[in-house]
Amino acid sequence: MRTDTNDRQHRSILRGIAHRAMLERGLVPDFPPRALAELDGIHGPATHPEESTRDLRNLLWCSIDNDDSRDLDQLTVAESLQGSTNGAVKVLVAIADVDAFVKKRSALDDHARQNTTSVYTVAETFPMLPEKLSTDLTSLNFESDRLAIVVEMVIAGDGSLQSSDVYAATVRSRAKLAYNSLAGWLEGNGPMPPGIGAVTGLDENLRLQDRVAQKLKALRHLNGALDLETIEARPVFDGDELKDLEADKRNKAKDIIEDFMIAANGVIARFLAAKKFPSLRRVVRIPKRWDRIMELAAEHGSTLPREPDSKALDHFLVSAKAVDPLRFPDLSLSIIKLLGAGEYVVEIPGASVAGHFGLAVKDYAHSTAPNRRYPDLITQRLLKAAVAGRSLPYENDELDALAKHCTEEEDAAKKVERQVTKSAAAMLLESRIGEQFDAIVTGASDKGTWVRLLHPPVEGRLVSGLEGMDVGHRLRVQLVRTDVERGYIDFNRVA
Repeated sequence: MRTDTNDRQHRSILRGIAHRAMLERGLVPDFPPRALAELDGIHGPATHPEESTRDLRNLLWCSIDNDDSRDLDQLTVAESLQGSTNGAVKVLVAIADVDAFVKKRSALDDHARQNTTSVYTVAETFPMLPEKLSTDLTSLNFESDRLAIVVEMVIAGDGSLQSSDVYAATVRSRAKLAYNSLAGWLEGNGPMPPGIGAVTGLDENLRLQDRVAQKLKALRHLNGALDLETIEARPVFDGDELKDLEADKRNKAKDIIEDFMIAANGVIARFLAAKKFPSLRRVVRIPKRWDRIMELAAEHGSTLPREPDSKALDHFLVSAKAVDPLRFPDLSLSIIKLLGAGEYVVEIPGASVAGHFGLAVKDYAHSTAPNRRYPDLITQRLLKAAVAGRSLPYENDELDALAKHCTEEEDAAKKVERQVTKSAAAMLLESRIGEQFDAIVTGASDKGTWVRLLHPPVEGRLVSGLEGMDVGHRLRVQLVRTDVERGYIDFNRVA
């Protein structure tokens, strides 16, 4: 269906679609009156930490996030250890103390528990917590004193973890940095961001963080972590007019955060286990479609073992990236689809739980984004109780129910995000019906066959020429229909 959309109304139309998608998926787009009334009673940041809280405001903390991010959950800093014989470095990750304001079973907590996550659509963000909290009082903002949970890690020169600790601290961010500009400087392709030069010693600290992150990544890949790289589509607006969807790619700055957060999540999972506390774990189980992953490898001239093997799969991915880096994100997307979705599970002390196949780690608790993910807020409450020696804030049965609920609602949130992205893509392509594009198959099941264009990076349904198509196949398609309201984009196969 062709929709005549006024350019100046693009954002408004997409916002309406986003609201409807939230409601259709059982998510709540607006904060209820009880939560807002509770919010009105909150004034100023928490300023009365417990006696055991450390004062770390003197360190060179900085935040690294997207250019437009305002809910800042983490700060990082690194410190070379003088006299170390193995080149060890101390890395500290500060995580916003959201529980200081959002108490269990409060009205704000009830809303956060209902949606379980912030929902980031191309038109509007639906935050898990009101912006007065998530972008202000519980956000680790520039030059603001904040309470945090700090994960301290001593990383050896080979990237292995020597020791770790978890404790409460007061922190203060010295710089607010963005992924792309920081990566440009780290990779030698751009100038030093102004925020770095304003703080003595921060430039070398960030280069140290970069070196440690690369060592952490290298060791994870030795253990079988998968070298995956996908293309995320980010909207480009000129005012309220949608101009394009651009590929958002991985870079060195993102690696710092990714590798430090994976390491911190592992420390927290093991810390809770050592305290005999249960924990929520994020797992991606052994892939069910390993047979198709084997076929994809064979199409690229590689052989994988018959039983799922993350090390062998990563070796194939590394070699495939070296041969064809331009097309590697398409291969990565196919592998991710075939690995299957992650889920939350509860680990009871002494019991066994599946690890995270894609990260090659067994101990992985979501904990580093409590402003925008409810499982992380649950973990924070468990962690604070363990640090302080208090009793469990959750019973095991309650955690089991929450794990299932968080998996379901996070899946619903992702569907909302995809749906609005598809509506934006339909809006972008509605004037190009009849044109042909190069594409790759991203999904093939009884529900339909899906393809993604190489440019712009948008996904749609293949409505003809389905025979023999499976995930990872490349083809030529023709755009035949768009429906902005429903987010439908239909293609015919032409080659």
